Amino acid sequence: MGPKTVGVIGGGRMGAGIAQVFAAVGAGVTVVEGSAEAVAAARDRLATGLRRAHERGKLDGEPADVLARVVFVTEVGALPQDAELVVEAVPEVIGLKLDVLVSAEQAVGEGTVLATNTSSLSITEIGTALDRPHNFLGMHFFNPVPASTLIEIVSGPSTAPATTERALDWVHALGKTEVLVKDSPGFATSRLGVLLGLEAIRMLEEGVADAESIDRAMELGYRHPMGPLRSTDLVGLDVRLAIAEYLHKTLGERFAPPALLREKVARGELGRKSGRGFHDWT
Repeated sequence: MGPKTVGVIGGGRMGAGIAQVFAAVGAGVTVVEGSAEAVAAARDRLATGLRRAHERGKLDGEPADVLARVVFVTEVGALPQDAELVVEAVPEVIGLKLDVLVSAEQAVGEGTVLATNTSSLSITEIGTALDRPHNFLGMHFFNPVPASTLIEIVSGPSTAPATTERALDWVHALGKTEVLVKDSPGFATSRLGVLLGLEAIRMLEEGVADAESIDRAMELGYRHPMGPLRSTDLVGLDVRLAIAEYLHKTLGERFAPPALLREKVARGELGRKSGRGFHDWT
């Protein structure tokens, strides 16, 4: 059974997607954003996602009925105390994640599971800031959340086995599949995915091939559904840079961000969300 009541902190692309999949299986969802303007953007993002899912035949019920199960608030303290699960989906800045999770823990009941959607940051480090680290773990969703079938479940040293079991039940209720990993920088997916993406950027930087050819090589030669540069565009070059910097610091030189990645981020070429990254999305 899926959770009846869910909180999602952050209404960006990832947060809206997480809210959508839980609302679609019948949960009441509360989405926290920082301002009225951000709430309006999150609502539009969610409504668009539900409409597209309905058009593809991937939504049970009408989009408006599912959207009606979602409440939008501007304060973490407004999360429902009886929430079974609260997922944090704010940017990959550990201080920000610590702030919202500590506030969420104070707002909800003692039995609420807190989860971070981080793709690389330490579950152990975040958990030390919480009073109930046994109720905390990583639930790393993938973009786009409604279409992706994978959720990476990351247990820290203090995560209770019962917490992991509840998370697994919710993954299955969403019709998705889990991989279970222990806390380590980058976990399994980001550690491998970022390394491939960084090498693809270095190849482009060195003139080995153009972006389309590098991506096509992996798509056709290794049956990747999406090449590493197009995948970087989808994730966001700024997000990938932040993850690479963290992995460089924790795991060493093989994760050093290429100069080309830094230059593109500095120019505002962030991938699909800005219209241009390694490919043109306009």
